[in-house]
Amino acid sequence: MANNKVTKILGYGALAVVVVGGGAFLVLSHSKPGLPGEVGSAAALVSQGEYVARVADCGSCHTAINGKVYAGGLQIKSPIGAIYSSNITPDKEHGIGNYSLADFDRAVRQGVRKDGASLYPAMPYPSFARLSDQDITALYAYFMHGVDADASADKPEDIPWPLSMRWPLAMWRGLFGPEPANAAKSVVAADPIVARGEYLVTGPGHCGACHTPRGPALQERALDNRSPAFLAGGTVIDGWIVPSLRGEEDVGLGRWSVDDIATFLKTGRTNHAAVFGGMADVVAWSTQYASDADLHAVGAYLKTLQPGTPGSARFVADNATAKLLDAGQTQGNHGAEVYQQQCAICHQNDGGGVARMFPPLAGNPIVLSANSASLVNIILNGAALPPTPWAPSTVAMPAYRDTLSDKDIAAVTDFIRGAWGNKAGGTTSEAVVGTLRKDVTVGNNTVNNWTPMAPQPYGDGWTFAPQTHTGADAAQ
Repeated sequence: MANNKVTKILGYGALAVVVVGGGAFLVLSHSKPGLPGEVGSAAALVSQGEYVARVADCGSCHTAINGKVYAGGLQIKSPIGAIYSSNITPDKEHGIGNYSLADFDRAVRQGVRKDGASLYPAMPYPSFARLSDQDITALYAYFMHGVDADASADKPEDIPWPLSMRWPLAMWRGLFGPEPANAAKSVVAADPIVARGEYLVTGPGHCGACHTPRGPALQERALDNRSPAFLAGGTVIDGWIVPSLRGEEDVGLGRWSVDDIATFLKTGRTNHAAVFGGMADVVAWSTQYASDADLHAVGAYLKTLQPGTPGSARFVADNATAKLLDAGQTQGNHGAEVYQQQCAICHQNDGGGVARMFPPLAGNPIVLSANSASLVNIILNGAALPPTPWAPSTVAMPAYRDTLSDKDIAAVTDFIRGAWGNKAGGTTSEAVVGTLRKDVTVGNNTVNNWTPMAPQPYGDGWTFAPQTHTGADAAQ
C-alpha cells in the first residue's frame, strides 16, 4: 500500500530498493538523470518541499495583494516596466500542472518556461541554480500535491515593445545565469553550520537578489562571497535603501551577533533593530517559519563576511542631544523641534527607542546610511512590524505625509542623522522629500516617475521592486 501510494502521489519515476547496512529502503528513481530519489514517504517529501518553499519565499512574490496564495499577480516594478508574478499552482491551464519534474527544474534553476521562453530575472534563478537536487525534487512534490490548484490567468507584463521581447533574455541567461552543476560548487565553507548558512543565503534564500547591487544589465554584481560586492547593499528598491549584510560596524552587521541575526529573522525585531519595507514580507512569509538551526546557520555565515567598503566610524555615542531635548532647548533648531513634538514619545530623547517595539535611532544602520531615502520614506509612509507567534504584537509607525511638510521632514531627517553621535553626513533637500512623496506610477512609459532605460533616482544601478504585503494586505 505504501509503495502504491508513493507511486500514485508523485506520479513520476519508478521505485527501486536500496539495501544499506542490512536494511531495505524504498527510493524513488526519477526519469531525469542527476536527480536522486528521496528516501521515505510521499508525505515527508511534500513536507520537505513546503519548508523549502517557505525558505525560498515563494509565497510573497507569487501571491497578489489580497490574492490567493501562489496564484500569481503580484506587481514587480522594473526599469523597463511592470512584471507580474505567475501562477505556480498545479492548475493545468493557467498554472504549472502540466510541468514534469524536468520542466520544473529547468524553470526554477535555469529560468526557462515549459514553452521554452526565458523568464525575466525578477525570478531569482541565478540564486536558485544552487538548489540541491533533493530540494528541487521536494519542491516539485509540494507544488504538485501540497498546493490547491487555482485557475487565475497570468497578467501580461506592462513593458513597451521592443523591450518586451523575450528572446534577448536567452543571451542574458547565458551571460549571468550559472549552470546548476557549477553553482552547487560555490558552497565552500568547511564548517558544516557555516556551509548550511552559505547554502541558504546564496541559494533558496536568494538574499543577494535585493542586498547585492546590480549592474547595467540588471545582473547581480556577485552571486557569492568571491566578490566584496556580494550583499554589500546600497541598492534602492522603491525608495528604500537596502542595507549591507556584510561586516561594516555602522552600516552593516558588524555589531550584530549570530543570535541577533537569528532573532531578527524569526521575529522581525531585536533590541536594536526592527524590520521595514520589503524585508517585512520576508519575515512574515518566509524566515519566521525557518528552523532555529537554519536561522543560526544563516547568522554564522553572514558573520564570516568582511566589510565590503571600509570607512570611518559613523557613530560614536554622545549624550549632548539627549541633554538638549531633556532641557527643551530646541528653539532655532527646526529639526529638533519636529523630533520632540512628533518622534520622541516613541524613540525617546536619547534616541534609544523601546526594545523590540520602537527601534533606536542612535547608531541605527539605516539612519547612518550615506543615502537618507529610507529614513525619509519611513517618515512619509510609516512602517509596520509583521506579527509572528514569537512577537505577536503588530506595531506600526504612523505616516506623516499629511502631517509634516517637505521642509519639516527634511529638517527632522537631518537632525536624526546628526544626533546622539550619528555622523551620517550630507543634507536632505526638500526636493528629495517632495520626489519621494509623489505617488508611484507604473505604466508603459514610466516607472517611479523615471523613464525606461534610465537609472532609478537615489541609488546606483537598476533593480526589481515587488509590492509589499505587510501593512497593505488585510489577510497578512
